[in-house]
Amino acid sequence: QVQLVESGGGSVQAGGSLRLSCAASGYTSSRHSMGWFRQAPGKEREGVASIDSVGTTNYADSVKGRFTISQDNAKAIVYLQMTGLKPEDTAMYYCAAAERRFYEVFDRLSEYEYRYWGQGTQVTVSS
Repeated sequence: QVQLVESGGGSVQAGGSLRLSCAASGYTSSRHSMGWFRQAPGKEREGVASIDSVGTTNYADSVKGRFTISQDNAKAIVYLQMTGLKPEDTAMYYCAAAERRFYEVFDRLSEYEYRYWGQGTQVTVSS
């Protein structure tokens, strides 16, 4: 059973940066792909970034060039470095794990592909 715990959220001004962390247990990097999702009040949850076991990354268009996903397989931690934050980035951010290996073809930013979820960490960006 994979368990995920997010941390690193907070309140920042527009243009600022935050780094989110997701500590995973029961996780085998070779068998899982990881993703970050977010959900703002009144909106659907959306995929932000994903990374697979060989380090292939995918990003939503809205965050390309500003957010970077990475992973430390030895520590079983996935990071989301967020720079150039905008008020529209305000949301609850979730870490998720999919039982998908790197060679599988699937929508890496679709929440329906991810089986395990953390509790979320709040990010608030003020203008």
